[in-house]
Amino acid sequence: MTDAALTGAPAAPRPDPATPMLFAVAIFTSASLVFLVQPMAAKLILPMLGGSPSVWNTSMVFFQTALLAGYGYAHLLQRVKSIRLQAGIHLALLLAAALFLPLQISGLMGEPDPAAPILWLLATLAISVGAPFAVLSATAPLLQAWYARVRAGYPDGQNPYVLYAASNLGSFLALLAYPALVEPLMTLSGQRGLWSGGYGVFVLLVAVLAFVVWRRREDRSTAEPAPLARSAPLTWKQRGILVLLAAAPSSLMLGVTTHLSTDVASAPFLWVVPLALYLLTFVIAFASKPVIPVWVTLLVQAALVASCVSMLAFRTGFWPVMFAIHIATFFFTALMCHQLLALRRPPPDRLTEFFLLLSLGGVLGGAFNALIAPVIFNMVWEYPLVLIAVGLARPWRNSQISTMDAMILVAVTVITAAPPVALEIMRYNPEFRAMFDATTLIQTTQIILGAAAIGAFLLRERALLFVAALFMINLSAQHVGRGYDWSLSERSFFGVMRVASTPDPSLGGDVHVMMHGTTLHGAQPTSPAFRCMPTLYYAPQTSLGQATQIVQTRRADAVIGVVGQGAGAMAGFKRAGDVMTFFEIDPMVDRVARDPRWFTFISDCADGPIRTVLGDARLTLAKEPAGIYDMLLIDAFSSDAIPTHLLTVEAMREYLSLLKPDGVLVLHLSNRNLEITLPAQAAAQALGVPSRHQVYIERADTPDMAEASTEALILSPTAEGLAEFDATGRWNQLAPTEVRPWTDDYVNLFGSLLRHHGLSRHSY
Repeated sequence: MTDAALTGAPAAPRPDPATPMLFAVAIFTSASLVFLVQPMAAKLILPMLGGSPSVWNTSMVFFQTALLAGYGYAHLLQRVKSIRLQAGIHLALLLAAALFLPLQISGLMGEPDPAAPILWLLATLAISVGAPFAVLSATAPLLQAWYARVRAGYPDGQNPYVLYAASNLGSFLALLAYPALVEPLMTLSGQRGLWSGGYGVFVLLVAVLAFVVWRRREDRSTAEPAPLARSAPLTWKQRGILVLLAAAPSSLMLGVTTHLSTDVASAPFLWVVPLALYLLTFVIAFASKPVIPVWVTLLVQAALVASCVSMLAFRTGFWPVMFAIHIATFFFTALMCHQLLALRRPPPDRLTEFFLLLSLGGVLGGAFNALIAPVIFNMVWEYPLVLIAVGLARPWRNSQISTMDAMILVAVTVITAAPPVALEIMRYNPEFRAMFDATTLIQTTQIILGAAAIGAFLLRERALLFVAALFMINLSAQHVGRGYDWSLSERSFFGVMRVASTPDPSLGGDVHVMMHGTTLHGAQPTSPAFRCMPTLYYAPQTSLGQATQIVQTRRADAVIGVVGQGAGAMAGFKRAGDVMTFFEIDPMVDRVARDPRWFTFISDCADGPIRTVLGDARLTLAKEPAGIYDMLLIDAFSSDAIPTHLLTVEAMREYLSLLKPDGVLVLHLSNRNLEITLPAQAAAQALGVPSRHQVYIERADTPDMAEASTEALILSPTAEGLAEFDATGRWNQLAPTEVRPWTDDYVNLFGSLLRHHGLSRHSY
């Protein structure tokens, strides 16, 4: 007989390594599926909304809400006392959700309304992936709750939160695999099949787990596992703190994604890096032995956030370096919040409530960025504001403020006031303006604010003083870095649109400029002598201007389509016999371009009416008659980000079908961060149509707003369509490329980013 039998003590549970492993594999698989589907679904729906970065933010709100629904279901299911009945209910719901497979984007909602795309996007995602995603997302807290009951009496049963780290590890690896392996190597149709198959495998895993729970052989008894003893309920203050600590990283994740993708593109490789790091912070924070101690996190976070805030308003510098700074700041800030959450986690009987509060915080943080901020802010203020406000979670040190702390705060105040004062003196003092140009002022400001950031770092142990210092640094940077005195600033689902007036004496006085994000999208002189002259990329001397004039020399009634309206500068070319149509996705852009207070290219300069068709260009052009256009110009950018679905082989085939036999397709390819010429050329090669290329360099002797350096690629259904271009001697035929063309099933923006910055020569 055993000692336990002799003494009457309960028998110790027999070792059983298989059950913990089965739980870990099931949770890992569900987490991988949950986070693999997010970039996949967003990428599938992205082309229907013009490739806007807001697609990802709004999609994240949906997924966070579905996650909350899943966690709520898992929490309510705990009211069912029988763990066996819980397993049966969950397995039945998993099978019911499988009816929505194979994964695909539903067309039930029709085409999106460009004036109100958010409800369409949320509804389409709910119909397409809502059911399987919500049921899958319940798995992590539900299985942890089962584990705590099934493993009662084992040491590991006292800390089921460790499985949460395993869940986030699966999510993290899945997210990294998507841009690194899944997206480059598989088509979208293949990805959908892979995910649907993975869901089937997971259902089998849960069926096996249900069998284990049903039979339960961990100890001598097969009795139903007893519910855990109830601990003291969480107070409303504790719940509020948990929600806020969860909301801040969620908001920052979307904020940093928007900030980084504004001038590149809305693409999975930029989406998943912040999301993957967000999940990695959970893995570290909830590990039994975190690899980064809290004190190290607090120290590094203070240094990074002070540096990042001082540079946030300036869009200068080497993009990969700026990317690294923002990502590192986000990582340590999210880690700080999640480590503080882990320190506040309740006993295992409150596990599902804890995760429900975390999920609620995630939804609120995401909703603030995607739904509330665009309504209450006319600029993207949510990212810097939350980045600063999260400093309130740092140590407060309630002792009296020392003389040294007060002196540092005063010094920061004086230092941060200097650049705005200097800027205002420059504006109203010509002699001072002659001594310092704008570039010098910005560079000097960055040095000065760097010193202020050191002062803020020294105040890191006093949360209120630290936040106050960061706020002053941000105000100073934003004032100097804003560029112009903006007369108009509006925000829509598709981005921020601003209009300002800037002097250009060479153009007869003030010039109205349109800025979308951080990129100039149009300029119009107010002087009658220059008012109707197309400017910047559309100036007559540029690649786009040359192409337009060559087409117009062929006939007096040219039919021209322009994808991307901007300020409407192309309307300056329209003659009485021409027919010109703009294809624009953002109603705000069309409204501003037609407002004579700001721009008159369309209202006054064009000889005759001009049509604007609202909606994504792929969808709206598909409704146009074939073979009617003499020229199609593709120039649709949000800030400097490109809607990649407009540059695929399928898209160009559609464009070419709309052209007359000698018509031309003009692709505007100027970009600050991506090399997109070779994929466009590869698409022309794949289609077997002739193409020509030109890079026009802005002349040094022209007014600032008269013209801009422009890169363009032109295609035509026939060689005859390019004959006049060849005759000018200014257009060249590029050497054949081995770069893989983009298609509706394959786009590799990461390769374009590497090529642009000279980091790779591979044929991505």
